[in-house]
Amino acid sequence: MFYMTNKLKKIIFSFIISLMVYPTIYIHTLIAMEPKGIAEDYGLDLQNPVTEVAQDVYNMHAFVTIIMALITLFVLGLLVWVCYRYSEKKNSKPSKTVHNTLVEILWTAIPVLILIIIAVPSFKLLYKQDVIPEPDLTIKAIGYQWYWGYEYPDNGNFSCEAFMVQSKEELEEEKPYKRMLTTDTKVVVPINKIIRVQVTAADVLHSWAVPAFGVKTDAVPGRLNETWFKAEKEGIYYGMCSELCGVNHQSMPIEIHVVSEKEFQVWVEDSKLKYAKTNNLIANK
Repeated sequence: MFYMTNKLKKIIFSFIISLMVYPTIYIHTLIAMEPKGIAEDYGLDLQNPVTEVAQDVYNMHAFVTIIMALITLFVLGLLVWVCYRYSEKKNSKPSKTVHNTLVEILWTAIPVLILIIIAVPSFKLLYKQDVIPEPDLTIKAIGYQWYWGYEYPDNGNFSCEAFMVQSKEELEEEKPYKRMLTTDTKVVVPINKIIRVQVTAADVLHSWAVPAFGVKTDAVPGRLNETWFKAEKEGIYYGMCSELCGVNHQSMPIEIHVVSEKEFQVWVEDSKLKYAKTNNLIANK
């Protein structure tokens, strides 16, 4: 019996230490890792943030994780202590206590206080996500079954469509190929600029989501929703339609290239010519 008790203590101690250490490792990982804009194979953490809003989202996630770990530790410790302290062996005559005013006040007030502590930064984050600053650039994203259409009203009002590339051989330009994430047409935005994204749909419900930007906005037919982001690092970032929209729901990836202002202007001029010809051909059919 004594051996089993020691073994149980070791198991509980190891579990408690793991709960205490994990949040620390989690936060350190968020700070240390470089942004990639894509989920890692067998990864446990969220994608690394490249916008201020995404950083706040991830900090909030880590904050709530720590609170949950502490609550779990407290409940587990209390459970173990009660099982030991009030076992039949130590309490042959059970207590007949049916009421304790102080305990009832504590188990009501403490959860309320914890919820307030979580709610205050949550409301601040929701406000930051919802209120769009004065944009430097506006993009319109339109969800179709099963691809995305994009318009650049501030840059000549050209439009394009982005379909998922089925294989690397289908690529028409030099860029990385990521299975079920790469599109034939890339969305390009300048670094350190406030981008307003107007999101809608032409048929059924879709959702435009890019984890590294901390963005997820529903695309609703007949309705124009708005979101925003300001990417702080150049690179290629991926997202997906995050609303079940039919049999080929998985075929709606989002590929965004964050580039310098100079590269963006060059791309805009090339795209005006490229997509103007394409749009004219479609209009003449």
